Amino acid sequence: MKYKLRDICHFPKEKIAVAALDSLTYISTENMLPNRGGVIPASGLPTIESTQAFSEGDVLVSNIRPYFKKIWQASYAGGCSNDVLVFRANQEVDPDFLYYVLSDDQYFNYASATSKGTKMPRGDKVAIMEYPVPNVSYGEQRKISSILKSLDKKIELNKKINHNLQQQAAAMFKEWFIDNSDSSSWQKGTFSDLIKKTISGDWGKDTPSGNNTEMVYCIRGADIPEVRAGNKGKMPIRYIPPKNFTTKRLVDGDIVVEISGGSPTQSTGRAAVVSDSLLARYDKGMVCTNFCKALKPIAGFSMYVFHYWQYLYNLGVFFSYENGTTGIKNLDINGFLETESINIAPVKLIEKFNTFCQSVNAKVYANGLENERLAEIRDMILPKLMSGEISVSEIEV
Repeated sequence: MKYKLRDICHFPKEKIAVAALDSLTYISTENMLPNRGGVIPASGLPTIESTQAFSEGDVLVSNIRPYFKKIWQASYAGGCSNDVLVFRANQEVDPDFLYYVLSDDQYFNYASATSKGTKMPRGDKVAIMEYPVPNVSYGEQRKISSILKSLDKKIELNKKINHNLQQQAAAMFKEWFIDNSDSSSWQKGTFSDLIKKTISGDWGKDTPSGNNTEMVYCIRGADIPEVRAGNKGKMPIRYIPPKNFTTKRLVDGDIVVEISGGSPTQSTGRAAVVSDSLLARYDKGMVCTNFCKALKPIAGFSMYVFHYWQYLYNLGVFFSYENGTTGIKNLDINGFLETESINIAPVKLIEKFNTFCQSVNAKVYANGLENERLAEIRDMILPKLMSGEISVSEIEV
């Protein structure tokens, strides 16, 4: 016998004043990441007086386009938009178990199948509460959630290690090249002095047709944060002309830059370095979309260019190189490359920094690869544990 979702949880009805919230404690569909990616700080707060509240341990799920799999178990209390469903475990139900019930692909498939609307489907709250869930004891719930949480904790630890490693590299760049008292005597120039050439992207076709016969993976602006975090990303397969692939193929050391998109609070210009470690995780070659461009720095200068680029990005410099007033902004990348003044450090110091960054990146990508495998294991055993196909006694935590 199986329970319904309504037998193990409910929708709480508490409200919270928006004035009591900030960018961390306010959650909307916009700052929830797809594919169980958790949340990031909100870009702003709503103008209403109050919104629905959530408590630590509640499970928040975006109710718009359920197939995006936006879900987060709250690690603190706050408030969220009405497009986010708040699930709270009933008494005698493990909140972690509830989170994994709702993390299962079967739940997202069910929510999508029963959703209403076509252009922007929304989950049907009544139908959602009819979703069948396992009827297991509290003790078994705890065992199931502890098995899955042990994998998620290791994934989270690797993410924190990667963030710390990347912060070390950024801090070293600033110490060596920005705050260095010798920098005033260094050669002045622009990024164009360090970039051999730029390459336009190619979105191609979603199926082979005409001259579009070369299968490639296409890195988009949306993939840049994942790649920088050491992850594989979810690059779509596209088909482009073979001659285009010859000239646009990405190789180790290239820097992919988003030149179109952004938001009022996020400029264009987000960047990520392509590495052999990334390319090895795909079975075909890679290009960037036509909303991005690839930079090919002088050999050995990739990490120096990337960290200088990121330093200026964090200062908000790229906002002044944007054009477009209709919501979609475009980066004047040529103007930036040719006019933004920079200090060009001595080659030996750049080479030393590049060597340090290669060591950091190797660790970051190794952790990213481990996370990919851990997530595959978690996603494979989750439905089997829920269905009883795998007994909790068969798995060692």
